[in-house]
Amino acid sequence: MTLDPQVVAWRAARAAADTAPLYTQTLAEARAADLAAIRAGSGAVEPVAEVRDTHVPGPGGPLPVRIHRPPGDGPLPTLVWFFGGGWTLGSVDTADGICRRLVNLAGCQTVTVGYRLAPEHPFPAAVEDCHAGLRHVAARADEFRVDPDRLAVGGDSAGGNLAAAVTLLARADGGPRLAAQVLVYPNTDQRPGERPTDEEDPLLFNRHSVRWYRDHYLADPGDAAHPLASPLLAENLSGLPPALVVTAGHDPLRAEGRRYAERLREAGVPTETADYPGMVHGFFAMPGVFDAGREAQERAAAFLRRRFGLDPAPAPASVGTEHG
Repeated sequence: MTLDPQVVAWRAARAAADTAPLYTQTLAEARAADLAAIRAGSGAVEPVAEVRDTHVPGPGGPLPVRIHRPPGDGPLPTLVWFFGGGWTLGSVDTADGICRRLVNLAGCQTVTVGYRLAPEHPFPAAVEDCHAGLRHVAARADEFRVDPDRLAVGGDSAGGNLAAAVTLLARADGGPRLAAQVLVYPNTDQRPGERPTDEEDPLLFNRHSVRWYRDHYLADPGDAAHPLASPLLAENLSGLPPALVVTAGHDPLRAEGRRYAERLREAGVPTETADYPGMVHGFFAMPGVFDAGREAQERAAAFLRRRFGLDPAPAPASVGTEHG
């Protein structure tokens, strides 16, 4: 597969700036660089009707939560969003641009849960926090203006992994009932394994990035076999909410994302896929740089609108995507 011309230009700019891979930086440097890069790639800040920061109780103490709302008093269709960053980087700030866009495109509210980060808080802290955040929001639907019949989860990269894990926990608990899950280039299999040697490019998210994040998150390497760390390894995926799985062609996580979509389908879960062959990991968060990032966000919003029973928005462009 050939890199999209916009990726080629972006990569060249990174080379000219001598951009250091995040996995070569200190945690503090990587966290700051990650936020700066996402803000730079997000494009113009889109206004929404309301933004509110608050906290919800979590297993290790209060968790920061950011709520983005469309016009209207509610109850509102709601997407609980988990940010990416390899369980090591990221915050409610890094998810701000994505959530603003999804609120405006999908007509729902978003609630971003600020879970604890590794290596300070390794697995399963992030899963427990995300699950606690979802349960709290669902249990206090009136307070959060949530329509309990139109509640979904989603996330990108590590956030996609956490969203998938939370659906397993919600199923085991008998609720909350979820209308959908949006998994954007999710990690689904944490077991160490050989990845293609063409995934070495230090200017792109590569197999070394995958290992760096995994080593921070999994203090015990044996936890890679746990279904809450590797949802692909769950014995039974039936009864999970309808899914959209987004993947990128030049992404070391592409194969496991596609395998997870296949397993969901085999288990009888209504599953859609959107693959962007010329794109790289992270593109979904960069609509200010990549046309495909805007298109993928539009696709996610259209999926949510259908699952929430909202009137359809204009159909997103289909160039470069695979719709399952």
